[in-house]
Amino acid sequence: MSRTRLNLFIEPEHARRLDELATMKGLSKSSIIAAALASFLSPDSGDQREAAIAKRLDRLSRQLDKLERDQNILIETLALYVRYFLTVSAPVPEAHQEAARAQGRARFEQFIEQLGRHLLRGRSLVKDVVEEIQPDQSQFFGLQENANTVSSTDEPGAPS
Repeated sequence: MSRTRLNLFIEPEHARRLDELATMKGLSKSSIIAAALASFLSPDSGDQREAAIAKRLDRLSRQLDKLERDQNILIETLALYVRYFLTVSAPVPEAHQEAARAQGRARFEQFIEQLGRHLLRGRSLVKDVVEEIQPDQSQFFGLQENANTVSSTDEPGAPS
């Protein structure tokens, strides 16, 4: 393949970086510049950049949608709890209000300590609860195998 000779003027900083890259990669400066020029002139390079940006934006959009959904769930949960609490809580008589405030402060401090410990663990209470109530998937397979064994031996005409 024939090549055309070009004399180029580039910034000193670009020349230094080109030297470093050529040394690091073990390539000639000409091959690096040729590859960069081919990439720049390629009609696909713009499409590739646009596709990469679109992919990142889609991922960010999905993450934002999930955060918005989770926030809406949190807001609804809190609103339902507050409405329930205010509905079922009896008013405290005037004589017991100071004791109730003291007990409320103590409970709140205990709550904050418990929250701090929970956050230090790095686990989610919701995930813990889901794991507690969700059966282990392996139990399903074990039950299915046992059911197949029992049903195949209980079929009419099956040898005993």
